[in-house]
Amino acid sequence: MSQLDPTLGPALDLSLEAPSRRAPRRFHIPGWFVLLLSNPKSRLGFLMVAFVTIIALIAPWISVAHPLDFNILATRQAPSWHHLFGTTDQGSDVFSQVVIGARRSLLLGVAAAALATGVAATLGITAALVGGLVDDIINFLINVCLVIPPIPLLVVMSGYTQNHGMTTMIVVLALVLWAFEARILRAQALSLKSRDFIDAARAAGEPTWRIVFGELVPNMISRIAAAFVLVFYIALLVDAGLEFLGLGDVSTTSWGVTLYWAQTNSTVLQGEWWPFFFPGAALALTVLGLVLILAGIDELSNPRLRAEHTGHGLTRRMVAALVGGRAVVRAEGA
Repeated sequence: MSQLDPTLGPALDLSLEAPSRRAPRRFHIPGWFVLLLSNPKSRLGFLMVAFVTIIALIAPWISVAHPLDFNILATRQAPSWHHLFGTTDQGSDVFSQVVIGARRSLLLGVAAAALATGVAATLGITAALVGGLVDDIINFLINVCLVIPPIPLLVVMSGYTQNHGMTTMIVVLALVLWAFEARILRAQALSLKSRDFIDAARAAGEPTWRIVFGELVPNMISRIAAAFVLVFYIALLVDAGLEFLGLGDVSTTSWGVTLYWAQTNSTVLQGEWWPFFFPGAALALTVLGLVLILAGIDELSNPRLRAEHTGHGLTRRMVAALVGGRAVVRAEGA
């Protein structure tokens, strides 16, 4: 090293220092999730839904008995340390019925919401982009489904369906609940269709699928998420209502089926309030959490609601992250 020409100057770096290590990749939380957690309503809603979900996941390990087991020596027992939620007329443990039933109720709600939202987004965006006869046909189907009363239709469909399993209930609920959100998503897609960035993508020769998934869907993600949450809690309520009327599969364990057997056995008339209260409270807690999440989404995606909450507001950069960007959280004035 000492024999090198010193006139080479600093341009030649022959130092023996270890090469700099490449900076590790940072884990980026989705922007929409960060934004929802920054909203007090949606944060509380997430905590409530997460609590119910965790209980459903660990249900097999915390249930004290099989939910359909009978025990004539432990009938009509009030809530106690041995039976936290009491027992039914047949001696079944209500706590086990509630925590095990949460699995089926949540799974059915998620599946129905995913199917209904997928159908609504596909048909709504397709109608807006294609236009013409396709738009007329889809719009006609939406209007027909909106005119038919959903609850009586569900009762009739469930009554005439021989198989009342979960798959049938998911399909029935999705077919009834897709139209309202399809109309909203179609209107939003029509609004975005005429924007400059869509015209620029077309002028650049982008294929239709690239325009849909690269341009339209990211800008509609807040509305699609709101549609999913809305259909989720409506599906939970409607499914529990149908099962309460005996139009579901009463041989399974869910919140609605637990309420059905409590009503069939006239537990309230006999002074037994717990078979009604605890599954109803679990359903109400889950629906309330979903409603709070939906309220948080509305506050972040609705400009009018954002203006009303400027004191607790978010910057434009945060709002832009809601539609697909990576969130950089900054409070106003920070």
